[in-house]
Amino acid sequence: MSDQPICVTQPYLPPLEEFTPYLEKIWANKILTNGGPFHQQFEQALCNHLGVPHVALLSNGTLSLITALQALRVTGEVITTPYSFVATAHALLWHGCEPVFVDVEPRTLNLDPARIEAAITPRTTAIMPVHCYGNPCDTAAIRKIADDYKLRVIYDAAHAFAVQDEGGSVLRHGDLSVLSFHATKVFNTFEGGAIICPDAETKQRIDHLKNFGFVDETTVVVPGINAKMSEINAAFGLLQLQHMPGVMRRRAEIDARYRQQLQGIEGIHCLPQAGQRSANHAYFPVLVQPGYPLGRDALYQKLKDRGIHARRYFYPLIPDFPMYRHLPSADRANLPVATHAAAQVLCLPIYPALTDEQQERIVGVIVEAAA
Repeated sequence: MSDQPICVTQPYLPPLEEFTPYLEKIWANKILTNGGPFHQQFEQALCNHLGVPHVALLSNGTLSLITALQALRVTGEVITTPYSFVATAHALLWHGCEPVFVDVEPRTLNLDPARIEAAITPRTTAIMPVHCYGNPCDTAAIRKIADDYKLRVIYDAAHAFAVQDEGGSVLRHGDLSVLSFHATKVFNTFEGGAIICPDAETKQRIDHLKNFGFVDETTVVVPGINAKMSEINAAFGLLQLQHMPGVMRRRAEIDARYRQQLQGIEGIHCLPQAGQRSANHAYFPVLVQPGYPLGRDALYQKLKDRGIHARRYFYPLIPDFPMYRHLPSADRANLPVATHAAAQVLCLPIYPALTDEQQERIVGVIVEAAA
């Protein structure tokens, strides 16, 4: 139906009949968790698919961030972005760290390396950048700063599944990279997450941490948590991987159509890619800038009135929330680029099942308002 509501995203689900054989195996072997056969197969399949050495599966992306911080024994202050989903900063608070917000750079809205050094204090122990919208950060510049000051780097790579730069997977960067497999992501396991580990020793520590610290039936070596991925989630992930080539192709087609159809509309700025060799088209953000007849919020409402649910993502900024406002680094005067982006950004619907007709509806409203 042409008047059906259009959501900003929709999870990709393979045909149900394809998942049934996986469930039958789980029902037969009665293994539901604790690193069962599907869990082990999925970890290896992800290593192969993503081109990374080791993957530790967890129950969601936020617990993956918290576990990564624990694995690297991060303390004190951690430099991070104000322009992200709240889980990035919340993970730091849960771990007892203080987020230190540094502005983003205007092209990609990723953490600006030129501003990191000035924020480093004797209490700084780590940097937590985000590959925003799946666009890679300036990993070389961030690594140099981290090396110079002996800081850890944990990438919140929740948006960056299967993204590659010239050297391979962007997930290889930093001491650890963290993925989310939430229902809204390019690749989902209903709920889920993962930590990309550089070596077997780090993976083993994370595997202990996510399972209460148990090594064997009677030995506990670290104060772990319960963050294990279930067999059902792992089995679903295995099936999802088979469908990823088609999912990625369709997302790329939708992205290209948006760029072509929105080209030349004054005041509508499509965020460029950040030089990645392989993009995942996780989101389609535009900035509604001066020159467009409507402000961002007015366009958001106009789309909503037509049954099109875009999202102001990321708005508000993380420093605007009450648990962060008191921090010195939350001062808006220090975050001009992020502040402008939060006031202008609008993510348009993008997901494999979005039809060409629906996309024309979305663009039609934007074009009509510009006339």
